[in-house]
Amino acid sequence: MIYKEFSVLVVSIFLLVTSCKKEVPNRAEQVAETTVDYQKEKKAILRILNAETKAAFERDYEGWQQKWVHHPNTSKTYIDFPEDSFTEAVGWEEISGFVKAFFEKHPEPEPVPALLDSIDVRLYENGAWVTYEQQDSLRGRKRETRLMEKVDDQWKIAGMHTTIYGFEKQE
Repeated sequence: MIYKEFSVLVVSIFLLVTSCKKEVPNRAEQVAETTVDYQKEKKAILRILNAETKAAFERDYEGWQQKWVHHPNTSKTYIDFPEDSFTEAVGWEEISGFVKAFFEKHPEPEPVPALLDSIDVRLYENGAWVTYEQQDSLRGRKRETRLMEKVDDQWKIAGMHTTIYGFEKQE
């Protein structure tokens, strides 16, 4: 009798435990949930980069700042070989202040470079590493690296490094 009651108890516990088991998705389902539409994300990043460049050259501070992550670790660096100069700003407050001061010192809009149509993008969950070259009519060839973060489903710039090489010398 005790054996029968014990068996019923064990079977009841087994059924209770197995019926409460959380279903774990198989590997294919997990991958499907995290698959990203690379071309869609690349186009969205390209749109933000072009809008940020356009706003900067047109001296549109409000439009420019909306494309950036406002965080103490955001960074922006320029290396300008023809001018033999280097500038670095770390933290949103410093970057914002630098750009505001630059816009005040140089209020006239500059010719907007040809907008980007080709960028290299490596996606990492809610981040992206972006590289490209651009020809600037005033500064010549530039190579840019941008660190992008997706904030509230919108890509924003979290880091920027620009190297300006200038114009090719004619021999």
